[in-house]
Amino acid sequence: MLELSIIIVHHRTPGFLKLCLDSLNTALGHFDLMAELVVVDSMSTPESRDVVRERAPEAKYLSFKYNLGFSRGVNIGIRNSRGSYLLILNPDVVISGDAIRRLLGFMKVHPDVGIVGPQLRNFNGTIQQSCFSYYRPLTVLIRRSFLGKIRPFRQVLADFLMADADLNYIQTPDWLMGSAIMVRREAIQRVGLMDERFFMYFEDVDWARRFWHNEFKVVYYPSAVMYHYHQRESKSRLGLLDAVFNQKTRWHISSALKFFWKYRNLTRTR
Repeated sequence: MLELSIIIVHHRTPGFLKLCLDSLNTALGHFDLMAELVVVDSMSTPESRDVVRERAPEAKYLSFKYNLGFSRGVNIGIRNSRGSYLLILNPDVVISGDAIRRLLGFMKVHPDVGIVGPQLRNFNGTIQQSCFSYYRPLTVLIRRSFLGKIRPFRQVLADFLMADADLNYIQTPDWLMGSAIMVRREAIQRVGLMDERFFMYFEDVDWARRFWHNEFKVVYYPSAVMYHYHQRESKSRLGLLDAVFNQKTRWHISSALKFFWKYRNLTRTR
């Protein structure tokens, strides 16, 4: 079996896709890594098809006329790949140095790890928050309202954001942001694919929880570094009114409700 597959789930950001593919070409070529590339393109356009054709002509390009959602896009990529290890990337991620080789090496010597993620950085070099504790219903409300500015609620946010963790060191968080994660195929065979009931948001939270419940660790590994252009598109300055005017906010809230309902009778976290 092939060692590594790289899966990019893309949706109408050809500029980012171009940067991502260029960084992949540099990383794979410089460190002599063999990998297959699978690009799952939702609502594909001629521009995105041209980017893949020019930057990664050897890629398996899967185009769709409609928006698949992130979880379904990932699952399609997994089903159409062969690697023992799967690097799942958002197109707005840029690979730095030997990050892929480091993640792969870590997975090989830690068979109890099911998911590992790099340190994500903003393009100004600052560390981006990419590992978290589980959401609680109150967490969602606090993050979307003025409550986050009130002292008693700040600790709830601090716990969720792992504010006391030093992100320069390895962590075993509850979950990792799905923008850049490496997953062991053998673990997926036990855990299952992403839950497609989560169209967008919370699919990474749910997946990580299922990995923990199946005795696979989720690890944040800062020795591998990638850059990520991250915007909280489900949140603007409208607070709770985002739920009225922002489609991505509605997806986020819908996914949150599905997540809390799914685990409503489960007291165990890990």
